[in-house]
Amino acid sequence: MKIYTKTGDKGSTALFGGTRVPKHHIRIESYGTIDELNAYIGLIKDQEIDEALKNDLKKIQNNLFTLGAELATDPKKAQFKNGKERLNIVKVKEAEIQFLEDQIDAMNQDLPQMTNFILPGGHTTVSYCHIARCVCRRAERLAAALNEVEPFEAYILQYINRLSDYLFVLARKLSKDLQVEEIKWIPTKEN
Repeated sequence: MKIYTKTGDKGSTALFGGTRVPKHHIRIESYGTIDELNAYIGLIKDQEIDEALKNDLKKIQNNLFTLGAELATDPKKAQFKNGKERLNIVKVKEAEIQFLEDQIDAMNQDLPQMTNFILPGGHTTVSYCHIARCVCRRAERLAAALNEVEPFEAYILQYINRLSDYLFVLARKLSKDLQVEEIKWIPTKEN
């Protein structure tokens, strides 16, 4: 398989199913941002963190590839025809959303209650989580915009939304594990 095809040299790319769209199309922005998020999660996974967390992050990376494939598919060509799906696209299930919620709840049990917003930072690994969380929120905004013009399954937005929550709680958990102080945002009062 050649890496370069030269078919995108004029600013278009093909979706799964063969439909060509401009590289700046909201669909491309959506799954491209999911890909960027996946890279940041790989960076977190490469840090000195608990092996169980690494396994969870690998599972999340696989789910993000699945979401990216769903978003990269021309919805007209992924529809069912004569009882069969035209393109065999695996889909993220509710169980994956529940997995994120379960992990959030488990991590949250051992964390102090939040009384203020928390500023990103304190340790490089924690900062990577916050960067991934921000990229996740951008992916969510782009996917929501895409959904307005080309609707897709609701669980895609649910998964992305829950993942940003997971990344926030993971940053807090890693702060505790790494014994770094969470920096609270305390607004200054005007005199």
